Amino acid sequence: MQAEPENCPGVGTDNAGKASACAGCPNQRLCSDPNMKMEDPGKALVVQSMLGVKQKLLVLSGKGGVGKSTVTTLLSRYLARLYPDRNFGVLDVDICGPSQPRLLGVEGENVHQSGSGWSPVGVDDNLCLMSIGFLLGSPDDAIIWRGPKKNGMIRQFLSEVDWGQLDLLLLDTPPGTSDEHLSVVSYLRSDDSVPNTLSALIITTPQEVSLLDVRKEINFCKKQNIRILGVVENMSAFRCGHCGETSEIFPAKTGGAAAMCAEMEVPYLGALPLDPDVTKACDSGEDITNMKNSTTDALAGICQKIVAGLGA
Repeated sequence: MQAEPENCPGVGTDNAGKASACAGCPNQRLCSDPNMKMEDPGKALVVQSMLGVKQKLLVLSGKGGVGKSTVTTLLSRYLARLYPDRNFGVLDVDICGPSQPRLLGVEGENVHQSGSGWSPVGVDDNLCLMSIGFLLGSPDDAIIWRGPKKNGMIRQFLSEVDWGQLDLLLLDTPPGTSDEHLSVVSYLRSDDSVPNTLSALIITTPQEVSLLDVRKEINFCKKQNIRILGVVENMSAFRCGHCGETSEIFPAKTGGAAAMCAEMEVPYLGALPLDPDVTKACDSGEDITNMKNSTTDALAGICQKIVAGLGA
């Protein structure tokens, strides 16, 4: 098959060979003929590239602004420090709003390309990162792409990055249950003959407006047969930097994440307080594992549960 057009709807989709972008494509007849449908050739490349990655963890939430990127950063930093003999990677799948380069303190670094593909940026001796943020001319550049082009970028990150041998790859995703999520799941989900190494960690805040969207994300995972490791309630309380007292910024009117998890039969992993010191550290790309406070204490317990859930 020849190269797909820029706005290709994707091989094997219902619109394959029928969309306006398919006009003039040399593969149009192959895609539109139900007897000649074939799997996206990019999936085989992803499978080959991911052979050295033992576990993949999607960090999800149907709601924006609940702290998925921050929790991904905290988890990757803590796990890398807790297990210095193991290797971890972070893939920033938020194409339109990449924030991991700043949060992990490697903003402005360059991605190098070799014969084996793009080399992810080293954050620590056993932690690396890949993000579209490294490929932009300026941090203020806007990504104005339709779904197919996002899909192509995600496929490149999964198949053309030299991840090497990783014990765990954390994927920081944007809000919702659409293009980026479907692309990642279609490329990483194993068939029935291979043990499933794809899991999901779901982030929420206590208020009902967040829990409503997170319920949709849980149902998305169930419909896609993605194992849910559990739910983390972020910003559960605020610790004042002056008096040390805590207060509820986002009050839980219906019992918060714990009640929702019991209702939907998914594990509840714990709560992370909103801590100004941790927020400052993330904004400046500092390693939060050097801190000792209520947030890092809670993070330690959550990480232990995640490791147990992964069976590693």
